[in-house]
Amino acid sequence: MMEQILTDKNVRCAVIGHGSWATAIVKVLCHNETSVGWYVRNPEVLESLLSEGRNPRYLSDIEFDTSKIAPCDDLNAVIASADIIILATPSAYLADVLEPLTASLADKFVVSAVKGIIPGRYQTVVEYIHERYGVPFGHLGVVTGPSHAEEVSLGRLSYLTVVCPDIDNARLLSDKLTTPYIRTSCSTDLYGIEYATVLKNIYALSVGIAVGLGYGDNFIAVLTSNCAMEMNRFLNESYPDKRNTRESAYLGDLLVTCYSTYSRNRRLGILIGHGCTVRSALNEMTMVAEGYFAADCIRHVNARHGIEMPIADMVYDILYKGASARKSMKALTLKLI
Repeated sequence: MMEQILTDKNVRCAVIGHGSWATAIVKVLCHNETSVGWYVRNPEVLESLLSEGRNPRYLSDIEFDTSKIAPCDDLNAVIASADIIILATPSAYLADVLEPLTASLADKFVVSAVKGIIPGRYQTVVEYIHERYGVPFGHLGVVTGPSHAEEVSLGRLSYLTVVCPDIDNARLLSDKLTTPYIRTSCSTDLYGIEYATVLKNIYALSVGIAVGLGYGDNFIAVLTSNCAMEMNRFLNESYPDKRNTRESAYLGDLLVTCYSTYSRNRRLGILIGHGCTVRSALNEMTMVAEGYFAADCIRHVNARHGIEMPIADMVYDILYKGASARKSMKALTLKLI
C-alpha cells in the first residue's frame, strides 16, 4: 500500500517552513494545487499570510491567493491533512521544528528541499528522517536544482530535479512543481544528488573566500572546475552509481551557488576572505549558510572513505581549526589542475 502513495494525482501537499525557499515552493505549488498546507510557526508571518496573503519577512513581493493556502501553526494538523510533506526549513533548525511532531509520518511521502546537513548528527535530511521517523527510503524524495528562491519568486525560468527511488513517484511529484517558469526533470540518484547539494555549499564557501582574498576570474574558474571534479570523485568513490554529474542537479547547482550574488555560502566565504573571523562572519549573515555545517559533516563522513578532497579540507580547516584563509588558499593553489 505504501508504494501507491503518489499514484493518485489528487494527493495533497504541505510545506514545512516559512523562509524564502519555503515561500517560493508554496508559490510554485499554488500554480497546480487547489490548496497547499503550510506549517508556519512564526506568529507575525502566520497572521500576515492569513489576512493579507503575504510573508512579511521573506519574498514579501509574492501575493498569495488566500483561498489556495492553508497556513497553520499546528504541525500535527498540517502533517495529518497532507499526503506529501515538503521540508523547506534550514537544516540547522529542522530537528527543533519537527520536535512537536506526534502525528505519524508512516503513511506520508516526505520530500527534502533543504540542501543541508543535520548539525551534530552527520546525516543528510533524508538519512535523518529515515532513521529518526522510520520513513522507508522508498517514501523519501529530494527536490533540488540551480534555483535561488529570489528568482523563483520573480517567475524567472528555473529548472528543478525531483529525486525519488521510484521514478514514477518522481514524475508525479514533478507534475505538481511544473509551471511556465519551472521546468522539471526526474532522477533516482537519491544519495548522489542529496550529497551534491551538501557539497556545493562547501565549494561556494571556497569560491567566496577566494573572491574575498582578491583572486580574479581566471583563478575562480579553475577553482570551480576543481570543485566539480572533487564532487564527482567523492560521489563516485563513496557510492558508485551510473550518474552524470554534469547534469544540472549536480553541476548546475554547484555553479549557481558558487557564482550567484544570492548565494549565502559565497557571501559567508567573501566575509571570511575579507578578514572577518568565522564567528563574526556567521553573526553578520541574516540567513543560514548551510556550508558551515556541511564542512564538518563531510569531514566526518569522509573519514570512513579516505577520499582526496583538498578543497573541502581547506574549508574545514578555516572554519573549524582557525587556519589562515590566505595561507590555506595559497597552499591549495599548488594542488589545483
